[in-house]
Amino acid sequence: MIEQNTSRTELAELGEFGLIEHLTRNIILKNESTITGVGDDAAVIKAGDKHLLISTDLLTEGVHFDLTYTPLKHLGYKAAVVNFSDIAAMNGLPKQITVGISPSNRFSVEALEELYSGIYMACDKYGVDLIGGDTTSSAGNLFIAITVIGEAEFEDITYRNTAKSNDLICVSGDLGGAYMGLLLLEREKQAFIADPNMQPELEGYDYILERQLKPEARIDIVKSLKALGIRPTSMIDISDGLASEIKHICKNSKLGCQIYEEKIPIDITTISMAEEFKMDPTIAALSGGEDYELLFTIKQADYDKIKSLSGISVIGHMTELNEGEYLISRSGTAVELKAQGWDAMKKNED
Repeated sequence: MIEQNTSRTELAELGEFGLIEHLTRNIILKNESTITGVGDDAAVIKAGDKHLLISTDLLTEGVHFDLTYTPLKHLGYKAAVVNFSDIAAMNGLPKQITVGISPSNRFSVEALEELYSGIYMACDKYGVDLIGGDTTSSAGNLFIAITVIGEAEFEDITYRNTAKSNDLICVSGDLGGAYMGLLLLEREKQAFIADPNMQPELEGYDYILERQLKPEARIDIVKSLKALGIRPTSMIDISDGLASEIKHICKNSKLGCQIYEEKIPIDITTISMAEEFKMDPTIAALSGGEDYELLFTIKQADYDKIKSLSGISVIGHMTELNEGEYLISRSGTAVELKAQGWDAMKKNED
């Protein structure tokens, strides 16, 4: 008689990344064409003389987006771009996507046309082809699943597990803006619920609202690094917050790190919004997520090259594993980094 396992483990006990590791821990790759499977921003597949990068993202209404304040066109654009960002994080270029949607009957044909207009806009901007997908009905919420296919030369593909001790840690753009945009939208939503006649107070915050509602994939950085002859030693995109992402690189590369608070790039609008919420803007940068900037490491020998590239900040360096993962505060205090970014499987605190 087969003994059944009657124990129950709640999803929140493992969290999103723990669940992925748990469900995929026994995978054995069977095909020579599968170069890399689970464990990075995209899988790597050899197809003739090319190397393809493949990744899938699932967005769920009520978990990843709120249609109270997210226009469908913006949602379609963002759904496509966050997938393009996964390809950029592998140092590649996105080429094709497939789109699966599951709407309920509360959505009209015109509403879905608006959603797809955003997807088409993103594809046009980034030179990506929409080549297929699937549609089925939902009992309630809207679900969007996009698979992206990208390309890269084999020698250019960059992973999370190849950083070296003393490599410089770099980040593109600025951080924390998307999270502050989300907090602003949530604040105005609650005010609207309390008084449907109120007008949202959004003037002056265009930048952080765009960071949340209409992010961009940093394909420009991938191209610029290649033009300068810089091949990152590791790379990841910032979808779950700076702290979470650098810890991924540390874990996969079996290293530690030191990040300097004063070096973290934060826009003045983000700082202003954080002050309104009585929040330290560094927390927004470390734990907010959805910035979709690129976090990468380079050899120290490439420092002089990277200095010529605008919009890149060197924020720290990799260390040996036994030296731990630390943020060096403005006062010089070493604070252990904690991954407190967004986790769809856990109860996230505001």
